Amino acid sequence: MRTFLTIWLGRVVARVGSGLTGFALAVWVYQRTGSVTQLALVSFFMTLPAVLMSPLAGTLVDRWDRRRAMILSDAGAGLSTLAIALLVWGGQAEIWLIYLALAVAAVFQSFQWPAFSAATSLLVRNQDLGRANGLTQLGLAIAQILAPVLGAALLLAIELRGVILVNFLTFLVAILTLSLVRIPRPAVRSEGAPRGSLLGEAAYGWTYLRQRPGLLGLLALFAATNFTMGMLTVLVTPLVLSFAPPSVLGPVLGVAGGGMLAGGLLMSVWGGPRQRARGIFIPLLLQGIALLIGGWRDSAPLIAASAFAFMLGFPILNACSQAIWQSKVAPEVQGRVFAMRQMIAMSALPLAQLAAGPLADFVFEPLLAAGGPLAGSVGQLVGVGPGRGIGLLFIALGIANLLALAAAWSYPRLRRVEDELPDAVGVAAPTAQAIGEASEAAADATLA
Repeated sequence: MRTFLTIWLGRVVARVGSGLTGFALAVWVYQRTGSVTQLALVSFFMTLPAVLMSPLAGTLVDRWDRRRAMILSDAGAGLSTLAIALLVWGGQAEIWLIYLALAVAAVFQSFQWPAFSAATSLLVRNQDLGRANGLTQLGLAIAQILAPVLGAALLLAIELRGVILVNFLTFLVAILTLSLVRIPRPAVRSEGAPRGSLLGEAAYGWTYLRQRPGLLGLLALFAATNFTMGMLTVLVTPLVLSFAPPSVLGPVLGVAGGGMLAGGLLMSVWGGPRQRARGIFIPLLLQGIALLIGGWRDSAPLIAASAFAFMLGFPILNACSQAIWQSKVAPEVQGRVFAMRQMIAMSALPLAQLAAGPLADFVFEPLLAAGGPLAGSVGQLVGVGPGRGIGLLFIALGIANLLALAAAWSYPRLRRVEDELPDAVGVAAPTAQAIGEASEAAADATLA
């Protein structure tokens, strides 16, 4: 666990830095353009390249040392972030150049998640995967809380370029922590596909999933819920800014992070239910209800409370899902399988981010504008005016989430995935020799 915790600490620092840049760029673009669509493109270019690159990245992660893959990821993303700071500093911060730099950073970041997830399987025992993934979600929560609060303060104090330079420094911290540890390589077993072309090995991840309908069903469920999350990442900022100043947005996002923090702490201590599928279904029910409530009124306390409840379930369902994948997929193919999983599940994010702006600007907002088609009917319930169309879209997303949950529960292969699939052999138990070598190497690196 010491090696895992060292890597985890670096990831938390890097996530906080990335959150600072994401928050600062979102405010900068929205205040400069006033367009939800332009705001959505920031998230789009931070996501789509990573999704497209995932299969090849996962294949390379299985071929490479996973520690070095994470170092490469942080170094490339850090340099891309530095490029954004230099553009701002030189007065060349055209929006299309910002999009390009974000896309390059996303390509490098595509190596990070499959490498870290596969490394966790080698460093943590099967029975402790829930707690380890809870810590991972806790790290996300810490970033969720600190990033908007620090971002709002730093944006006023050192402006956009200063915030981005801070992010660059956080990548250096992550690289330093990775340089202090060693990660054992997985033993090659029968489930490992023979080495061939990169494309052939990348396609093996899909073959592996098709042979396991329960995992494929779990993947489809998360693709659907990720569509909702992609919408929310774009829409929560204009929803709050439609009736409140930016100084209110930071605390609202901070409260949402508090829910994620509480869920992450719970999972870190508890480890999740014995039947991990329950740790997915129950939080999804909570999230659907939270969305129905959050879109009801243009009230910062109500939106903050709903965001807290929504994000409370997020670490629990993610940690339980991750533990299922890590325990059921053979370690030597986890890079490819997890990358294919990431590509399919995360492909919903850029689609949602592209759809969020036009849906808000040209469909839902006009519906509930003064004199709009639904102003005299639905508007009597949820209100009329700026931001109310986005609130109605929140309610529609809540209903869609509940329908996706009902469909998942009715599919027995998904409901019984833990019983039908055996645990992968040696999923989190590297040999004593490998553990000893990793510990000695970490100690040597620390002394050096």
